[in-house]
Amino acid sequence: MSVAVFNRRWATLILEALTRHQVQHVCIAPGSRSTPLTLAAAAHPHLICHTHFDERGLGHLALGLAKASGKRVAIIVTSGTAVANLYPALIEAGLTGEKLVLLTADRPPELINCGANQAIRQTGMFASHPVGTLDLPRPTPEISARWLVSALDNALAQQTHGAVHINCPFAEPLYGEDNGEHQDWLQTLGDWWQGHQPWLSYSQVLPATAQPDWFSWRQKRGVIIAGRLSACESEQVAQWAAQLGWPLISDVQASTGNPLPCADLWLASPQAQAILAHVQLVIQFGGGLTGKRLLQWQATCQPDEYWLVDPLSGRQDPAQHRGRRLQASVSEWLQSHPAQSQPDWAESLEHCSQRALHAVETRLEGVFGEAATAWQLPALLPEHGQLFLGNSLIVRLVDAFAQLPTGYSVFANRGASGIDGLLSTAAGVQRATCKPTLVLLGDISALYDLNALALMRQCSAPTVIIVVNNNGGQIFSLLPTPEAERQRFYCMPQNVSFSHAAAMFGLDYACPTSMSELHHAVRQCWQHGGVKLIELKVSETEGAECLRSLVQEMSAS
Repeated sequence: MSVAVFNRRWATLILEALTRHQVQHVCIAPGSRSTPLTLAAAAHPHLICHTHFDERGLGHLALGLAKASGKRVAIIVTSGTAVANLYPALIEAGLTGEKLVLLTADRPPELINCGANQAIRQTGMFASHPVGTLDLPRPTPEISARWLVSALDNALAQQTHGAVHINCPFAEPLYGEDNGEHQDWLQTLGDWWQGHQPWLSYSQVLPATAQPDWFSWRQKRGVIIAGRLSACESEQVAQWAAQLGWPLISDVQASTGNPLPCADLWLASPQAQAILAHVQLVIQFGGGLTGKRLLQWQATCQPDEYWLVDPLSGRQDPAQHRGRRLQASVSEWLQSHPAQSQPDWAESLEHCSQRALHAVETRLEGVFGEAATAWQLPALLPEHGQLFLGNSLIVRLVDAFAQLPTGYSVFANRGASGIDGLLSTAAGVQRATCKPTLVLLGDISALYDLNALALMRQCSAPTVIIVVNNNGGQIFSLLPTPEAERQRFYCMPQNVSFSHAAAMFGLDYACPTSMSELHHAVRQCWQHGGVKLIELKVSETEGAECLRSLVQEMSAS
C-alpha cells in the first residue's frame, strides 16, 4: 500500500511541475502501469484530460492541440508497444515545432530483459527524434522532491520545440486507497505549492538582431516565399511584401491571401521563369513548402543571397543555398527590418498568375470532382473558422488551384507529410480552438486513421470532414510509377463506402453528386451544428490529370 501511495505522490509532483510550464491539456490512453500518472492528472484542477483508446491517434490528438494552442501538451501512456505508437506524432512535432511532453509509464529495472510481461526497452527508444529525454528512477522517498522537480524543470527548459520524452518506471502495487502517507515528502517544497512558477527557472534571451546591411538589400530585386506560418504572421508578411514591391509566392500553409494565386501552375511558365531569373535576394519565411514547381524553382534559383527566417533550428533549406539562416520569430524579424516602398519590379508576374487562374476557372467551371472541390474550397469555409488539410494529392490540388482568404488559419501535418493520424490531429486542432472546422483529406488517409472518428464525436463547434474518395492513393498517378503495377502496389484501391463508418460513430453523412449539393451539405452543418462526414465519390484519375494538363498548358505558354 505504501508503494502505491508514494507512486501517486511522485506522479502528482510530475503533473504539477508540468502545469508550471503552461501545460493545460493532457491526452491519456488506458493502461494499468500508467495508473499513478492517470489518477494524478484526473485529480489536478487545472488540467483538461482527453482520452482515446488508440495511442497512435492519441499522439496526433496531442499534436493538434499543441499546433492550435501554441502550448505544451502532455501525453500519458502505459508501458510496452503503447509507447512505440507515439513515434509518428513525435517525429512530426520535431519537424514542425509543436511541443509535446511524453510521459511513458514503464516497468521497474528489475523487470526489463528478463521475460516479464509487457516489458520492453523504453530507454532511448525514440533515438534522436526527441529534443530531450529524462529517464526517471523508480519512485522512492529516498530521492528528494527537490531533485524530481528540478530535473523536470531542467528537461523542459531545453525544449524550444519538438518533444521531450520522460520515462516513468513504477513498481507494483499500483492501486490502493490514499491513506495520507508521504504528504511530508511533497511538503518539503514549502510554499512552492501555492505559487505558479517552476521550481527552477531558466532565462534564454534570443533577440531578433537586425541585419546591418538590410538598408542596402531592401533596395534590390527581391522575392519573398511564405512557407509554414501562423495566420497572424502571414498577414504581416503580406503587408511587408506589398510595401517592398516584391512578389510574394505563398505556400498553401501561409494565410497571406495568395496575391499571386496558382503559383504551382504559373511557375512552369517560361515567361515567369525569365522574370524571376533577375532576382537578387530571396527571403523565405517558414519551412515545409508543398508545391512541386515552387520547390523546383527554389532549388534552381541563383540569387546573390538566400535568407531563410524561421524560429526553428537547423538549415531548413534542402537546396543548400548560399546566404543566411536567421533563427528568429517572424513577427519580431519583420519589425526589426522595415520595408521601403518602391515600384514592383516584377509586375508581369501578375499577368502570369491571372492567366493561370483563368485557365483553372475555364477548366473547372461547372465540373464536379476533386480538382473542382480544391478550387472552390474558399467558398466552403466556415466564417471565423479554420481549415485542416490532409496530405498526398488533395493538399497539392488546393495549393495549385485555391486562393484562400487572408488571415484564415490553415493547419496541416507537412513536416514528415505522412497520412497517419490526420483525423486525430484535426480533432486536436478543433478542441484547442473550439472553432468551426473544415477537414479535407483523401480516402486512404481517412482509412488509416478511421477510429479517430470517435474523437470527432466530441467536437465543440460545427465540423465538416470531407473525404475525397478517388479509390486509392492517386498521388502515385502523378509519379512515374510502373503502370502495370500501379494499381496493385501503389494506389491500392479499397472500394469502400464511408457511410458505414459515419453510422458506426454516429456522425451525420452526405454523399453529394454535384458541386451545388456539396455546398448545400456543408452549409447545412455550419447552420445547424454537429459533425458531418461528407464523402465525395469522384473519378479516380481526374484530379491528377487536371493538375498535369494545366501544368503542361502553362509550360507551353
